[in-house]
Amino acid sequence: MSNATALIHSIPVDPLTGAIAVPIYQTSTFVQEAPGVNKGYDYARTNNPTRETLEKIIAQLEGGASASAFASGLAAIDAVVKLLQSGDEIIAVDDIYGGAFRLFTQVYAKFGISVRYVDTTDVANVVDAITPQTRLIWLETPTNPTLKISDIAAIAAVAHEHNLLLCVDNTFASPVLQQPLLLGADIVVHSATKYLGGHSDLIAGIVVTATEELGAQIRFLQNASGAILSPHDSWLIIRGVETLHLRVERHSKSALAVAEFLQQHPAVDKVYYPGLPEHPNHDIAATQQRSYGSVVSFTLKENTAEAATAVVCSTRYFKLAESLGGVKSLLCHPAAMTHKSIPDEKRRAAGVADSLIRLSVGLEEAEDLIHDISQALDNITQRTGTTAQEQATSLIHA
Repeated sequence: MSNATALIHSIPVDPLTGAIAVPIYQTSTFVQEAPGVNKGYDYARTNNPTRETLEKIIAQLEGGASASAFASGLAAIDAVVKLLQSGDEIIAVDDIYGGAFRLFTQVYAKFGISVRYVDTTDVANVVDAITPQTRLIWLETPTNPTLKISDIAAIAAVAHEHNLLLCVDNTFASPVLQQPLLLGADIVVHSATKYLGGHSDLIAGIVVTATEELGAQIRFLQNASGAILSPHDSWLIIRGVETLHLRVERHSKSALAVAEFLQQHPAVDKVYYPGLPEHPNHDIAATQQRSYGSVVSFTLKENTAEAATAVVCSTRYFKLAESLGGVKSLLCHPAAMTHKSIPDEKRRAAGVADSLIRLSVGLEEAEDLIHDISQALDNITQRTGTTAQEQATSLIHA
């Protein structure tokens, strides 16, 4: 049985009514037969049948033992950090999501949890950063927004040798393309807002654990802190997951076409997409991913925020907005948007240049998206007298 077929048929038919769609149990509490005697549910913060169904589906999709659904991706990250205590240290990828950076530095630093940021594409950097206080290694792979790839299996081996937890943010790849738990990770987190939901109509997060023991700790923290996902949003993600394989396949195919176009454009300096053979981590991505996803980032030869703004404000199909992984194509300027909370010097050192633009390639026809980004880039090339059409003509006659 293929993964897509297994996924679709992991979504259960309602045993009570035969409904082929999972019911939405929109209730806050459950009637008990006697004090402490119930049908498996007592209060919806602790558990809910719709949310529980989602959690089982995602756990199976990731190859994990347990999953918990949260009110946002950051709530999911927050729960993982709460496994630590004062004096503990995290080793984190340097090209990190701005929201995670803000949580680590502006919330948990004052509780005595420190973070060391390293380039995790080189396993030796991770080994060198480990101290007696280290308890957790935090990866994003691919990273946001420069699409760096870290060797999950190799870093998992290092983590386990030193009795550390390895958590992988798998949002950009999705479980369709990559399953970190099967490569040795202990915990996977998702912003389910992105590919799992897939339609830009909800905010959600997921934590998946390799063991029931870790899962029980996460569930305790979720129940104690209360950042649960609603039944309706749980149902929306279940519906989104039904088409996840199809969407990710189309996303990836179109993204590669867009990345290859950008490589040839005279206004573009660097293109970041792990599906390109020129990507420095292409070989690792080809080993641990099934394909390369929908996110493409690039910088401009005119490396200024003003040039980037001119591009992102000139597109028709790519909508200027934060987030990614939805049906409609989006683009953003990370320096001014998703990574604004990271100090400029640290942001640039991690590769997030002033002119870097991040694309989330949607489900539109690739040809239309290429035309759209081409005309937006012409706003830059016209400053030097060369249009994308002229560049295409020169390539044809070369």
